[in-house]
Amino acid sequence: MLTAADAETFGRCIAVGGVAVFPADTVYGLACEPDLDDAVERLYRLKGRRPDKPAAVMFFQRDLALAALPELGPETRAAVEALLPGPVTLLLPNPARRFPLACGPDPTTLGLRVPALPQPLAALRAVTWPVLQSSANRAGAADARTLDAVPVPIRAGADLVLDGGELPGTPSTVVDLRPYQATGDWRIVREGALDRGAVRRRLSA
Repeated sequence: MLTAADAETFGRCIAVGGVAVFPADTVYGLACEPDLDDAVERLYRLKGRRPDKPAAVMFFQRDLALAALPELGPETRAAVEALLPGPVTLLLPNPARRFPLACGPDPTTLGLRVPALPQPLAALRAVTWPVLQSSANRAGAADARTLDAVPVPIRAGADLVLDGGELPGTPSTVVDLRPYQATGDWRIVREGALDRGAVRRRLSA
């Protein structure tokens, strides 16, 4: 079980430009400050990920995520509230081009995560710092359900490693909400921890 001290150390690590291995509601992830070039470069290098591949920005509180994206239209905001927190990554319109280091070649699209943390990981809900987040595995390899499954070079290269025990092991479902404000349309880009029916029910509620 993570403690308040773990969450505080995690926040400090991110704030000073460190890279952390941490448990989420799906799989183990890597996190860093989303607006610091050196930290993002280190994270991508640990993963062996191409620098032009987008990542997601994770907030640990939904209200902080919505406050950081004031330009979202009312229908899109309602969809975000319906789906988050949860095991989903939302592709959102990003007209203000926020968090450009996370956006890859398309700065007008932002991937957003707010995990639904179970009680053993609930201390992380106190983190107010957003992070650039990607799964803690080598690019193209299997996701890590346990800390031991995170490759040793990644653990050794990180500044902080948090052990949250065994996780569900299925990555987040990626939902494209970019056309949602105008048309109400959405699509599943990657099937994952939340199935299509559950996404539909949440958006229809």
